Amino acid sequence: MVAANRITSVDLNAEEDNSKRRQILDGASKVFMDLGFDGASMGEIARAAGVSKGTLYVYFADKNRLFEAIVEREMLDQQKIAFNFDPERDVTVTLREFGQAYIELLCRPGVMAIAERMPEVGRRYYENVLEQTIDRLASYLQARVRANEITIPECHLAASQFMQMCQASLFLPFIFQAAPSPSPERIAQVVESAIIMFRAAYQRNAH
Repeated sequence: MVAANRITSVDLNAEEDNSKRRQILDGASKVFMDLGFDGASMGEIARAAGVSKGTLYVYFADKNRLFEAIVEREMLDQQKIAFNFDPERDVTVTLREFGQAYIELLCRPGVMAIAERMPEVGRRYYENVLEQTIDRLASYLQARVRANEITIPECHLAASQFMQMCQASLFLPFIFQAAPSPSPERIAQVVESAIIMFRAAYQRNAH
């Protein structure tokens, strides 16, 4: 009975610890989005998270560690997003759904300035999120090539090309803070244009 109570106590403490950490990360995310990395202070983050500065420093040694933890959480969240790359699905339908979801993901406020400030975190973000997404899209395209729906000599390159076309006029203004996150309607418009260009280049018997 004592052992069971001890396990319950440990579990509760772990859950409380995780909850407090999430609370801090949520508050810090809002501060970073509102004030930017340079404008954010640990005091401001503590206020936004509803904790004392002493508690904040128990969980995170400095602002860099805190920002990196936000990015790591973002990567884990993005890895859970299930793009539908069923190899039997129609190419146009698959590209449309993927393109819109991908741009909405890419243009979320918060952590896309990571590569310049923290190259190591940026590298991990690319490897754990973007590169894996390219690989999955390339594998899907290869399946459609085998089904004779499209003709693509290099599927990995074609996957990268489509993702870049979906970013056209959307991602650069967002990342350089010249425009807010694009609307779903604008994303849909750009993705449709990317699909037309992609099919023109790679549809079977295209010249």
